[in-house]
Amino acid sequence: MNGMRSRLLPLRLRLQLGSVAVWSVCALALPVQAVADDPVAASSTADEGLVRRATWEIPAWGDLRTRARAWIETRADASPDPVRLQRARSLWPADEPFDDPTTDRLDRFAASMALLDPRAASLVASAERPETVDASWLDEASDEPELHDVMALFHGRQLVRHGFFDEGRGLLQHLDVETACDPASLLFHRATCEHWLLDAESGLASLDRLLEQADAIPVRYERLARLMQADLRSLEDESLDHIARRMRDITRRLDLGQAGPRTQTVQEGVVESLDKLIAKIEEQQQQQGESGGAGSGAGGSGGSRPMDDSRAAGGKGPGEVARKDLDDGGDWGDLPPHEREEALQQIAREFPPHYREVIEHYFKRLASGEESP
Repeated sequence: MNGMRSRLLPLRLRLQLGSVAVWSVCALALPVQAVADDPVAASSTADEGLVRRATWEIPAWGDLRTRARAWIETRADASPDPVRLQRARSLWPADEPFDDPTTDRLDRFAASMALLDPRAASLVASAERPETVDASWLDEASDEPELHDVMALFHGRQLVRHGFFDEGRGLLQHLDVETACDPASLLFHRATCEHWLLDAESGLASLDRLLEQADAIPVRYERLARLMQADLRSLEDESLDHIARRMRDITRRLDLGQAGPRTQTVQEGVVESLDKLIAKIEEQQQQQGESGGAGSGAGGSGGSRPMDDSRAAGGKGPGEVARKDLDDGGDWGDLPPHEREEALQQIAREFPPHYREVIEHYFKRLASGEESP
């Protein structure tokens, strides 16, 4: 086993491998007679009682604008730059249509805060290199919950987009979906972390909750969420696929320069899982060998056991071999087309593709007399 493990270890290092659903059944409020008089209304009301109720809502654009402008006004007295203050206000005009699908609400909220807070400005400026900025203030209790939650969501999203799933999850898992300025983004990126880190239970809970608003969230979120959901449901712990994904995660961590205790823990877990898998395979092979040996012994004199070399065979035949004339002019490579094609197909099934080319070339040389059989 140790020998097999030593052969597998280099291969591992080379492998490049991401709500509780609320159901409510409501009693019919219509009078019995009214329901009886209108069967269509009765059916519609019953269906509404079985509709899955979402546990969260996407804030209306007007409500979000009110929140943003309220935060901006808290900085009006402290802001030494009236130009920046005016620019922040101009990001939320009163005459802008509600729920503009071309506008990213999280980006706009973060941009407003970056104009009036240097910590938020630092996070926005380093959005393409989120790992380089000091965001330790997001880990501390804040007397400005709006600023903290918006910028934690913004920075967590950027970390996830750049492959820092542990760090992103650390920021996103404590944010409240019901008060987030962009709850769909929060749930989607949280689920992405859980999917990649193979936390199937948490990931499925986040995805189930995200899909409560499947018709309202961005299409890309909805489609990717369903793919991740199906993937997590089919994932089996300690399977070869599960181990391969953890190897891929190790590769990601090393590519990001993360070779610390957390990465080492994942590596140790992979080695342990591989040991278990190898032991299981060896046990299965041993059982098959024992089963095969028992089957051969049970055959006894039935003829399934080969004859020992040390004793002569006691055959009763005349010992004559029928002669068969061979055509000296026949060509070994001159097989009928259908037989040659059948042979090549068999080769293609059992050997790598280049074997077919080599053997086909050999047949052609035989047929042309260039090669001796």
